[in-house]
Amino acid sequence: MVFAAASLFPLPPRLRGPTLSSGPNPGQARSSRHRRGPAQSRSLPRRREAELMEFRGRSPRWQSNLFERSGPRICRARRGALARARSTPPPTALRSRSEDALPTFPDAEAFACIERELGLPLDSIYSVISPSPIAAASLGQVYKAQLKYSGQIVAVKVQRPGIEEAIGLDFYLIRGLGFLINKYVDFISSDVVALIDEFARRVYQELNYVQEGQNARRFKKLYADKADVLVPDIFWDYTSVKVLTMDWVDGVKLSEQEAIEKQGLKLLDLVNTGIQCSLRQLLEYGYFHADPHPGNLLATPDGKLAFLDFGMMSETPEDARSAIIGHVVHLVNRDYEAMAQDYYALNFLSPDVDVSPIVPALRSFFDDALNATVSELNFKTLVDGLGNVLYQYPFNVPAYYALILRSLTVLEGLALYADPNFKVLAASYPYFAKRLLTDPNPYLRDALIELLFKDGRFRWNRLENLLVQGRKDRDFTAKEALQPVLKLLLGPGGEELRALVGKEAVCVTEAVVFGTMIDTYNSIPEPVKSIISNGTTQPFRMDDGDRERMLELRDRVFRIWGLLRSSQNFDPSLLLPILRVLQEPEARNLSGQVVGGISQRLAARLLQQVLRIPTTATPS
Repeated sequence: MVFAAASLFPLPPRLRGPTLSSGPNPGQARSSRHRRGPAQSRSLPRRREAELMEFRGRSPRWQSNLFERSGPRICRARRGALARARSTPPPTALRSRSEDALPTFPDAEAFACIERELGLPLDSIYSVISPSPIAAASLGQVYKAQLKYSGQIVAVKVQRPGIEEAIGLDFYLIRGLGFLINKYVDFISSDVVALIDEFARRVYQELNYVQEGQNARRFKKLYADKADVLVPDIFWDYTSVKVLTMDWVDGVKLSEQEAIEKQGLKLLDLVNTGIQCSLRQLLEYGYFHADPHPGNLLATPDGKLAFLDFGMMSETPEDARSAIIGHVVHLVNRDYEAMAQDYYALNFLSPDVDVSPIVPALRSFFDDALNATVSELNFKTLVDGLGNVLYQYPFNVPAYYALILRSLTVLEGLALYADPNFKVLAASYPYFAKRLLTDPNPYLRDALIELLFKDGRFRWNRLENLLVQGRKDRDFTAKEALQPVLKLLLGPGGEELRALVGKEAVCVTEAVVFGTMIDTYNSIPEPVKSIISNGTTQPFRMDDGDRERMLELRDRVFRIWGLLRSSQNFDPSLLLPILRVLQEPEARNLSGQVVGGISQRLAARLLQQVLRIPTTATPS
């Protein structure tokens, strides 16, 4: 259906006043508008505000029943608008009920649709089919059946009669309202019509069950390689535009914690599986399930997480995937200037928008929020804080990003229901660490360097933390971590990085040599110590702070090596590629610089010891 781009209704008189219509010319690009502060909302008509407060004050059951009485299309629009999963049990349960227990349409119509679409009588397709639907949603309803030819138990999804025409009319009217909002409501800077069009496009895709089956097949190929993820198979001989047949999945909705625990399973384990799978969807392949409400996520008896309903899918652009990971790195570093620049790569801002005013707003929010580590930051807090920043500046959030937030907030809501202290970012950090350590993507290589080097110094604590976190990801291997770093270090354009690494290698070697000497001296008997030290109490004339820093560096390097050695699939043969790489010209030059630096540093240290000159911390 083609959506008309015209003004469908005259503007109501009460919205013609200066409060909502003043500001830039309505024809001006949306990205150039600045949102006004939250106080602007007080200019809305008080009666409407009172009605809204009354609606919010109603019980979740009353709200849910209202949407159900409004019909399946309104329920669908409501589901698309829900951008946050609540953590309290009643609303979660009621929303789930409203999403998979809508009023049904007559079974006779459903069975007639099956026969018409598949071209066969019902009794020649199924040995048994449930007389009434097992579940009903906004676009169709589901029956449980047994295929006659194979005896397999399947789920048969049948589309609601007349739904396509009804949705077309609904979106025609909603789009007209969106056009008015774009034209007259200045404090909403996003292109509302574009968002409606994007949502309409996805809803229309859901009406084609052949497309949904293809979505399921693609999703299974990408993500069901993990043992804890289940995606049902599609029976193509019994699938058409309006009828979808797939494997039946026995399971419990993730919102039913008590039933999950009765099966000996833990909700948080399943949520963690969902988070890891979602991160792969959003940031690895970019193809993600955009509608992960509790009715579409089942816990199977053997502990797998089953994904259902593949009608609403979306994709994260490749550039945006890397930019999101880089944004997390900048957040960890509290590099707010770089965070503001990220919004160009994320397509939040037009390239002609000056981001300098955004930096203080980011600093103000995150400096308060990041009293603890980033991993301790609640995802809801992060989204709300960024939302306040987005509200004040000319951001135009892409539709795919809103769907990403919905996916993660739904999972966080389920997790908070089970554990109020659960942190989605903490559960996500191992994935980010693994990607930073192992992904050869040039953008992520630069992000890793940015994370590990600051002011010409290597931050060994950051590398150790990345390895500790990365090892928590089941796919992490030492081989994947070593090879991209070596390629980056010794490749073209790596001169500056090689200089930094060479400088750090000198410090590490010095720490290992002198640390070993100190340990050896401390381990020998006291009489021998007296002879060696010629009666002095401390043979190594070294500043205490210098000694502590040296030993700390030595111990940290040893811990990092231990983490690599004990990681999955580590084998000494992994070092062979390093030996081959060291034969290359760039590596030989680097080795020469390191050996020369070590020789100078050790000679200076030994001379200081011979002359008994106390040392102070030397800059590395």
